[in-house]
This record gives sequence, C-alpha cells and structure tokens, in this order.
Amino acid sequence: MEGLTRKLHKTGLAIAKLTILGSAIALFAPSPGALAKSASIIIDADTGKVLEEVNADGMNYPASLTKMMTLYLAFEALDKGQLKLDQQLPISSHAASRAPSKLGLIPGETISVRDLILALVTKSANDCASVVAEGLAGSEAAFAERMTQKARRLGMKNTTFHNASGLPDPQNRTTARDLATLARALYRDFPEDYHYFSTREFVYHGAVHANHNHLMSSFQGMDGIKTGYINASGFNLAASAKRDNRRLIGVVMGGSTARARDTHMAQLLNAAFASRRGAVMEAKAEEPSESDNAADEPAKHGIAARAVAALSPVGRAEAAPLASDGGTLSKAASRARHIKHWSVQLGAFSHHAAAEKAVAAVARLPVAKGKSALILNPAKTDTERLYRARLVNFTKQEANAVCSKLHKRHLKCSVVAPLEHS
Repeated sequence: MEGLTRKLHKTGLAIAKLTILGSAIALFAPSPGALAKSASIIIDADTGKVLEEVNADGMNYPASLTKMMTLYLAFEALDKGQLKLDQQLPISSHAASRAPSKLGLIPGETISVRDLILALVTKSANDCASVVAEGLAGSEAAFAERMTQKARRLGMKNTTFHNASGLPDPQNRTTARDLATLARALYRDFPEDYHYFSTREFVYHGAVHANHNHLMSSFQGMDGIKTGYINASGFNLAASAKRDNRRLIGVVMGGSTARARDTHMAQLLNAAFASRRGAVMEAKAEEPSESDNAADEPAKHGIAARAVAALSPVGRAEAAPLASDGGTLSKAASRARHIKHWSVQLGAFSHHAAAEKAVAAVARLPVAKGKSALILNPAKTDTERLYRARLVNFTKQEANAVCSKLHKRHLKCSVVAPLEHS
C-alpha cells in the first residue's frame, strides 16, 4: 500500500509539472488570435528600399501566397534542367484530395509542368501545388522543408512553410516583409519566367480559369503576382506594378474582403508612385565606364552584367557577343561611331540595373546564341533619361525574326532601324 501511495504521489507531481509546462507553452506560444492579421509594405523592386510599411514584421498566415515559394522552386528546377515545361508529372491521391481552390485533378493521370505553373498563378490550385511538391521532393512534407530552407537563404527570417499550397496549418507562418522579399526574388532571379504572373486566364480541359488578382484589369501597370485567403489570415495580396520604367512591389495582409484588400493595395501603390515620380525624373545618369576590359563589368554592375556586353554611350557604342551559357562575356570586339545595322530593343529603363536585367532575361535563350548586346546610355536630348537595352547587328529580316520569337515567349521587344550618328 505504501508503495502504491508513493507511485500515486510521483504521478501527481509529474502531472502537475506537465500542467505547469503546458501553461507556460500556452502563454508564450503565439495563438491564432494573437497574429497580426493587418499588415502592409511597399518596396522598390530594383533597390529593395522600403517605401511604406505598417506592421511589416507582425506574424501572419501566408495562405496562398505560399505558392510564390512553390513557384520559385519550380522555376529554379527549370533553370537547372530538373524540370521541363512539357514534362508530365503524376497526380497522386494525396494531391487530388486537396481542398479547393483546385483544378480537379484525377489520381493516376498526369499534367504538364507548364499547366501546373499556369494553374498556380491563375486558379491558385491547391492540388497542383501538391503535384509540384511531390514531383520535386517525393512528398509534400519534404518539399515544405525545402521551402523553408530556401526562405532562409533568401533572407526570409520569420517564415516557416508546412505545405506547398498555404491551406490552413498552424505551422505556416510569415510576415509582410518576408513575402515582399520573396516577391522581389521572383522578379530578380527569374526574369524569363516572371511573365507567367501576368497571365489573365488559363484554359484546362476546356474550362477557363481567370486570374484571382482583379487589379490586373483595373490598376495601371499591374502585372502580378499572387492572391491568398484563408479564414485565419483574411484576404492577402502580393502585387507588382510598373509605371514610368519603375517597378514597385506591395504586400497587403489581413483584408476584411477582397475588395477592401484591393482598394488598400491600389491606394498604397498610387501614393508610392506619386511620391517617387520626382526622384525618377531627377535620377542622375550613371557615368559610362572608361575601361576597355569587358571582364571588369560584372564586378561593377552585379550578376546581371555577365549577360551584358559593353556599357557605352551611343556615340561610342561597343558591343560583344553573348556567351551561349549566359556566363561572362568575352572582351568587346569592336568600337563604332555609327550603329549601321538593325537592332532588337528589349526596353528603355530609368535605371542601368534594369537594362542589364532585360539583357540577362534573354541571354540564356537559344534565340540569343551568338548575338551581341548593347546598353545605350541616355542621350543628352532625352526628356526622360533612359537606358536602352538592345541586341544588335541584324538585318531587318533577322531582327523581325528574333523579336517574333521573343514575343512567343511573352518577352517584350521592338525592332529598331539603323541609326547614324556623326
């Protein structure tokens, strides 16, 4: 009897300790009600500078903004050759059983990587997110670990992913700042894939799926990127818009309705564009490099410069062939006072880095193999100082063919006739 009493006493102490420990955990662990549902941030996409923020580091549920990371890892796999756009991935019972929003995939069938990307961007299909996860990591749980690891490498210090879709899970946590970091990384790291986010609608097996981002059709310059909603998070939106050759990225979390969220985002972006307009117009042009060594340029202008030939004003144009693998370019072969051949212009930008990025976006494409690139510094007569990114030295027929191929990849370009400068 005495032994039994002693055991009961020890059991009682253990239960008491567990009760105290549980109370402590409950006290310090964030509860759903303690999450800061309302948050926002606006950043400059090129510089990362924060232009406006409210509660940007408050913990939130990402909801379907989670799929931005799923897409980041999918784009990365495409770059590395681990996936191909026309590759068919199997649909598991687990993937097909995901809750809506979903595409309605059937277990045992397959779906192409291209269709998966488009379904994630437009329909925000949870079943498609699981197919991508299983295709890349074997299981959604293993893929979620990769997502969190990638988040840390991108500088997302307060984000944890526990699934590929953003479906309700108390372990899915993030902040508005972290999601802005991710949105900017997608724009910066995958310029050749970023066009997917501007897809207005997607047709699959005869059904049309419209993009959930309604600001795409009502906000000037909006071209992506992702909406999200679960009960615990409210209505979330990560958005990117471009005006006057300047791109801003915004994140709004915890909207009471989709309309309220969209209105808030539009107000924030409009205010940021208005406040920065003067700075864009008054931005000092970069001085042209005096170095004849093209190998010096990557160190001066960053990774994207490895896809840029030479950075000289129109009067001293210098061009070099693009490396077929997008690597460091060879030294410029010639310098000319006249641009006598047809060109393909990839855009005109208020910042040198943005022009470099436009060249980098096509450097790895087959259409750019063996071609030469050029960035023209702003002309003295420009009313707005713009850096023009071009592929150069074509016949008219060649230029039209190259631009046509770029258009098929949803990359903007225009054909420029030969210019003479004295």
